[in-house]
Amino acid sequence: MNSEPSEGPDARGRPIGRRVFLGTLGLGAFGVVSAPVLQRGMEGVLAAVAGKDPTGLTGLLPNGGGFRYYSVAASVPHKGPADYRLTIDGLVDHPRTYTLADLRAQPQTRLVKDVQCVTGWRVPDTPFEGVRLSHLLDAAGVRPTAKALRFTCFDGTYSESLTLDQARRPDILVALRMQDKDIGHDHGGPVRLYVAPMYFYKSAKWLSGITVTDHVRPGYWENLGYDVDAWVGRSNGRTDERTS
Repeated sequence: MNSEPSEGPDARGRPIGRRVFLGTLGLGAFGVVSAPVLQRGMEGVLAAVAGKDPTGLTGLLPNGGGFRYYSVAASVPHKGPADYRLTIDGLVDHPRTYTLADLRAQPQTRLVKDVQCVTGWRVPDTPFEGVRLSHLLDAAGVRPTAKALRFTCFDGTYSESLTLDQARRPDILVALRMQDKDIGHDHGGPVRLYVAPMYFYKSAKWLSGITVTDHVRPGYWENLGYDVDAWVGRSNGRTDERTS
């Protein structure tokens, strides 16, 4: 699995025994009470093994900065400057494929907001930087029949959606940096979606495709019961404090 969520319930995996489950919870409790240096060491171990954990158990444990590990794919390829591509297509006049260098050359916006997971945890004052999604849509020339966007990811599994009006908000980014550094693979890099006012499952990791459509096509978790419009504090039966 990978650090911090595409978000939602723990990823599916092999069945596990009660002894393993309780042992893992015990490790989490140890991390809470251990000295800071031991905690940092445990976080490093979790970061290393999360991408190879088929059980979903690492999602129960705290990671550095308050984020947790979730994934819906068994494994995710690594992408970098040489092979990363973001495609924008569908109901647009000018379909385009961006390299990582292309995206870095676009005007950049920095936002500092709380990150709120629908499962309850929050990471306050998290900086994200990237290209406003509205800027990329304007460059693509969205057609009058367009109503929504579908986002796909190079994990081969995850997807998300926004209405066109939502996508044009100034607090929606195609993000290249997080916590004042380039987004690493475990956090959905090198490029992820960042939807500041919605629960974090809308901020799709490992972003590879943006397709402009004539209707909303629910994403991965929405097809499993999560709200399509995922405003923090106003959806999914939760009353969390808003993040914007």
